[in-house]
Amino acid sequence: MIGTVMRPFSALASRSLFVFDPEKAHGLSVAALKSGVVPACSLKADPRLAQTIAGIRFENPIGLAAGYDKNAEVPDAVLKLGFGFTEIGTVTPKPQAGNDKPRIFRLVEDRGIINRLGFNNEGHEAAFQRLSARRGASGIVGVNIGANKDAQDRIADYVAGIRKFYGLATYFTANISSPNTPGLRDLQARDSLKALLEAILSVRDEEATRHGRSVPIFLKIAPDLTEEGMDDVAAEATSHALDGLIVSNTTLARDGLRNQTQAKEAGGLSGAPLFSRSTTVLAKMRQRVGKDLPIIGVGGVGSAAQALEKIRAGADLVQVYSCMVYEGPGLPSAIVRGLSSLLDQEKATSIRELRDTHLDQWAAKSL
Repeated sequence: MIGTVMRPFSALASRSLFVFDPEKAHGLSVAALKSGVVPACSLKADPRLAQTIAGIRFENPIGLAAGYDKNAEVPDAVLKLGFGFTEIGTVTPKPQAGNDKPRIFRLVEDRGIINRLGFNNEGHEAAFQRLSARRGASGIVGVNIGANKDAQDRIADYVAGIRKFYGLATYFTANISSPNTPGLRDLQARDSLKALLEAILSVRDEEATRHGRSVPIFLKIAPDLTEEGMDDVAAEATSHALDGLIVSNTTLARDGLRNQTQAKEAGGLSGAPLFSRSTTVLAKMRQRVGKDLPIIGVGGVGSAAQALEKIRAGADLVQVYSCMVYEGPGLPSAIVRGLSSLLDQEKATSIRELRDTHLDQWAAKSL
């Protein structure tokens, strides 16, 4: 979606990247990671940042959200940037081109991105082959699964994703919240969500018996849910053996944007303008699901302070993506180091101690 990781560590090179069309820049950044142009980051492990969430040991809480490495081309190179985990996809059973170009727009004044990509990806088989080639490698790699635009049975597409990648995924994310596939968000409605969760959790149980391990499944939801919609999601999430939520995907809202020209473009808005809304929804969902269900917070995180605020609002882990357009490939390591410094200031012995400390303030905000 964006061209960040190729960006060398200088302001001049950063600005030069913006000469390219955003989608072209994204392709160049992936190529740079493949080639090794971007050096690995050396981070000293901080045991205060480590946690076990959904049965998985995370050495630090910062991950790369789905959407960047759609086809599982560079998961290991991404992890070397300092991320504690990464998520490939969204992958669909069949390859699909996505929506017509242009379909990515930078809102530089707002430090935001609008995209209407539409799950463009090479399909299950291409990602499966690449992940198979790294079988046995270390590092947490989640697989974000979706449905083809023309699928007659979208739930079947999610089931197919669980089956296909079960032996390779550290965890799964069922993405039912992209605004760029018509009707996809309808799966968040209570009856549809119940059917989806029953189907994917049933196949997970089958595969767990076959493979001898249970792979966690997270559900990625939209930031545009109503209070009633959040009630429904929370009710289904807590009444099924779901392992966690990811809050949230991009938004259709355009509140307070400076760039009113680009704001008129259709698609989901991410980056800095999404921070407040996504954090509010995160806190509201934390209140609804209780303290035990894991939540990954995502949306507008561009600093250690913002990552910590997600945690204070109820997140166990935090993902970043669009803010790397503006902050560059050093962002994950800067956030991780910054979190250590913030823990020093708080005199905290674990990042877990700070979770929910601003929950009530965020949950009280209106959407």
